[in-house]
Amino acid sequence: MKLNGENIIVFGLPRIDSEIESTNYTTARLLARYNKVYYVENPLTIKDYWRLRGSEQISKRKGYLSVFSTNLMTSDNSGLWHVIPSVLLSINFLPEGWLFRTLLRLNESLLAFKLKRIFRKHKIDSFIFVNSYNFHYPGLAGHLKPALQVYHSLDPLILPFDRKHGLISEDIIVKKSDVVICSSRQLFRDKKQLNEATYFVPNAADLKHSSKVLDPSLKIHPLLAQLNGPVIGYFGAIERRIDYQLLGAVAHMHSDKIFALVGPVHQEFVPEWFKSLDNVLLTGPVPYAEMPSVIKRFDVALIPFRNDEVSRTIFPLKLFEYLGAGKAVVSTDFNPDLAEFTGEIVPYCSDAESFADAISQALENNSEELLAERLRIAALNTWERRVDEIADIIFRKMEN
Repeated sequence: MKLNGENIIVFGLPRIDSEIESTNYTTARLLARYNKVYYVENPLTIKDYWRLRGSEQISKRKGYLSVFSTNLMTSDNSGLWHVIPSVLLSINFLPEGWLFRTLLRLNESLLAFKLKRIFRKHKIDSFIFVNSYNFHYPGLAGHLKPALQVYHSLDPLILPFDRKHGLISEDIIVKKSDVVICSSRQLFRDKKQLNEATYFVPNAADLKHSSKVLDPSLKIHPLLAQLNGPVIGYFGAIERRIDYQLLGAVAHMHSDKIFALVGPVHQEFVPEWFKSLDNVLLTGPVPYAEMPSVIKRFDVALIPFRNDEVSRTIFPLKLFEYLGAGKAVVSTDFNPDLAEFTGEIVPYCSDAESFADAISQALENNSEELLAERLRIAALNTWERRVDEIADIIFRKMEN
């Protein structure tokens, strides 16, 4: 990696105690191998603060939330520090327009005021600013005057809360950035129309973590340990992108198997009829640290995403996490670009019948050769490789 010894500010959307491992934080952690990285988490709003008052999240941030606090929170990684912003105004409920944008600029000024004080105290004179998919604050980098401004586009904006102001704000960030990095080809095509300096670097896997599944001494997670028969599994958020109609039909065709969906359930997207299926198990969230013990019980791992315009922008982390765990993977054909990275090892199915058949074949045809090929493909798609690619893009841009 040529990017070495730089100060890098990563402004991420997830908070440091997020239940799910994120691309945002993983990127910051790996950039910190050779640089000094400061991960600025998404600010709490007044509404967030009152909702979480008395919780462990607020207790952990005690002494850091003041706009005048210049303390850095240490992390488990050398070279990586956490920055806790001050509490900002809750303004997303406002309609798009003059009042919203005025109050947004006030929030950005408050956030920048604290960051500048931290920079002065810790002698951070020159730095690269990476906005890691935090599209809520499009003007922040302008207050901070970084040496280079980078935007990391990770997903389309789908939820009404994000789209309400985010569609306008994200376009502002993309146009102003020196470099835009996208995690899927469809996102790359979209952002390239706004900024020529746009690059495609797909998501990857934490192979060190997912390969723990291969350790014979690793015990199966208690949530799945008592299940009998084949387990067809999914690890991740159970939300809008899942094709419930297809998955329900597949579960009906494989009524002798358990379909275990492990992750936080977004109730508003999951049909009641799906929840009531006898062979579908919704476990609720499991910490990412416990992911290997969950996937170890999977006989086949699934990516059952809907095939629509939104899904074509998704490059899922779990694809390579499953392969890095040595698991057979069956996916829908939601993103045609994925086959380029997985070859013949993953079937991409267009309907319930082909999906069900692929599960049967995966259960019947498992071998040491197939396991070795899955691990080989995963090893070509690690986060270390991806972050090195991102660092090289940033370095070349700085040289120019």
